[in-house]
Amino acid sequence: MSPHDPRIARRVPEALDEHQRRERNPEYRVDVERIRFSPYYSRLSAVTQVIAQTGAGLAVHNRLTHSVKVAAVARGVAVQLANDEGDRGRVVAELGGCDPVVVQAAAAAHDLGHPPFGHLGEQTLDRLAKDRFGLRDGFEGNAQTFRILTRLDEYDRAGSGLNLTAAVRAAVLKYPWLRAEGDAWFDRDVAPRGITPATIGQGAYKFSAFALDAREMADARAAYPAIAPLQQTVECSVMDIADDIAYSLHDLDDFYRAGLLNQSTISAEFRAWRRDRLVLHAAARGDLSLSSRAPGRSLELLWRRLAAKDPWIADEDAFAEAVGRVNDEVIDGLLAVPFDGSMATERTLSQFTAAWIARLQHSVSVDAEPSLRSGHVSLDRRAWHEVAVLKFLHQRFILERPDLAVYQRGQANVLERLVDGFAAWLDDPHDVRRAPRRLLDLVDLAAEDYARLRRESPELLDAEGGPELRRRATGRGIVDYVASLTDAQAMHIDALINGSPERLWDAGQGL
Repeated sequence: MSPHDPRIARRVPEALDEHQRRERNPEYRVDVERIRFSPYYSRLSAVTQVIAQTGAGLAVHNRLTHSVKVAAVARGVAVQLANDEGDRGRVVAELGGCDPVVVQAAAAAHDLGHPPFGHLGEQTLDRLAKDRFGLRDGFEGNAQTFRILTRLDEYDRAGSGLNLTAAVRAAVLKYPWLRAEGDAWFDRDVAPRGITPATIGQGAYKFSAFALDAREMADARAAYPAIAPLQQTVECSVMDIADDIAYSLHDLDDFYRAGLLNQSTISAEFRAWRRDRLVLHAAARGDLSLSSRAPGRSLELLWRRLAAKDPWIADEDAFAEAVGRVNDEVIDGLLAVPFDGSMATERTLSQFTAAWIARLQHSVSVDAEPSLRSGHVSLDRRAWHEVAVLKFLHQRFILERPDLAVYQRGQANVLERLVDGFAAWLDDPHDVRRAPRRLLDLVDLAAEDYARLRRESPELLDAEGGPELRRRATGRGIVDYVASLTDAQAMHIDALINGSPERLWDAGQGL
């Protein structure tokens, strides 16, 4: 690897020691270990994936075990592409390459920005950031990941984050645009996945950098001149695919172990859609939505969403084949025997998961000029539909459960009390000096970033200086702080700040 390769460039130049230089691709190996030794990475072991461990035993995935498995799946795909001597390999090389170590680093880092309580926490902090502090960027887990890597977490010097290579920084940019860029895509027939806002003025639904970190994003992307704007790098696409594969199968693993997947109810949904497919195709969308709980209707609505959003790959026959395969192998196969913790069911589950992962890993295609809705690396048509149907199982039969909704509303209240409590504390001139040191540091850091943004890119800043800019900095610092908590820390500090802890000095739960 050339020392002048822009992909290995760091914001602050570093010299590798003698032992590091003996490694293959040592620059990227340094990045992997720097991420793995980060406290933000360790924290993921106590952040919910979907189901808390207290609710379903120790076998349930958390954000850390999910990240480890995404890295394993991603490495398998990356090795295939890196060693491909055919057309796929040629296209990958022309686009900047696919280094398995870069992919592993991106996979390890991809969930660092997830706040307490999973996606529910992400939505809640987004609302609070906008409503309480006027932060146009709000909050987004992917953008928070990039902010952690490039600003909030520090390795050995202030101001340069973990000082990772451009390749790894670019590989975590799943949605390489700012929130404000989303409005330009409102009402477009075809738009990049995640960019279209629900309403004009809302900005992109998904994005990978806050305006404060726009310069960092541009710097990382500059190392890949062959990658078009709004497109992922090849290494990022591989990480993204691996995330989809791991999510679709490991969440299924959790729900099966926890006994939350009712085989007869799911079977009725799939059986009804396959039996009444032609009738359901002819039904009006409004009628389907009104009766979405009736068997077969939700699957039909899924097909219509796929066909409307992704006509570049959605295919009715491929969808029907995916429904049939999931029905045969998951519903009538895996779920037909309830999980009882025996070695036999453990073996069955392990064999099922391994077989699906292996097949999906070997179902990738490479495209030099992909659809806006896709990446340079994507799942092939068959596998894409199968993953969509697997995800449907979680969405329809787990995430829409009323009991989960009640629990999540309580978690949202915890985050709201934390944000409001810290805001009131920082507004108290008599007691602000006793606020948590890291919270004060994060507010000061955000103030520096807003001042720099005002000097260098005022067009990205929709606020004047003075008190309003300080308000934004305080809000960003509070959100950065709350987002860095584990689930248990959020619950404990909520009790502390509201004066009702069971114990004041719980080890490991402090501020």
